[in-house]
Amino acid sequence: MLSVSALHCERDERVLFTGLAFTIAAGEVWQVQGQNGSGKTTLLRVLCGLNHDYSGGIFWQGDTITRQAENFRAGVFYLGHSPAINKALTPLQNLRWFCAVSGFADDTAITAALAEQGLRGYGEVPCHHLSAGQQRRVSLARLALSPALLWILDEPFTALDRHGVAALERQIAAKAHAGGSVLLTTHHPLQLDCEVKRIDLDARARQQALSA
Repeated sequence: MLSVSALHCERDERVLFTGLAFTIAAGEVWQVQGQNGSGKTTLLRVLCGLNHDYSGGIFWQGDTITRQAENFRAGVFYLGHSPAINKALTPLQNLRWFCAVSGFADDTAITAALAEQGLRGYGEVPCHHLSAGQQRRVSLARLALSPALLWILDEPFTALDRHGVAALERQIAAKAHAGGSVLLTTHHPLQLDCEVKRIDLDARARQQALSA
């Protein structure tokens, strides 16, 4: 699905990662590990096409993401640190906008996605009245509405209570079991009923230092 070869990235004259290579196949969950500042968020932004300050190859379904640009954009859903919602709008309005950008309109699916996130009855409440955890759940409701094959999630468990954490873990595992793929960063100890493969940027940095 997504493969990377000889990926190299620097920030402020410091190498974050170099020689990075891996392949994410259908049905796999991958976790990027590392201390704060190790380059986890930068790597995710590079992989989803939001950061172009790198060298190396990124391939989508066997071809470069440049030549596969349209399929790549349709096939990847990225969720960053912030909830990325308009707080002046309601959850329903936010998700209707997301669906319109994705090319469809389905209030039934939106209502079901909000209910899955424990937000039944909150659809018409302006998001600025919701707690941080509820705002995060509005953002996560987009997962159920996205047709993307690959989810790229940066600290998706932020602000969630234990029920929200468990629900998101089930959703990630279900994505993998259905043949989709997930790449994420998190400091949360994952408890999934599927295998989790890992990229440890701290370990790579130590190896690079020893070989320098």
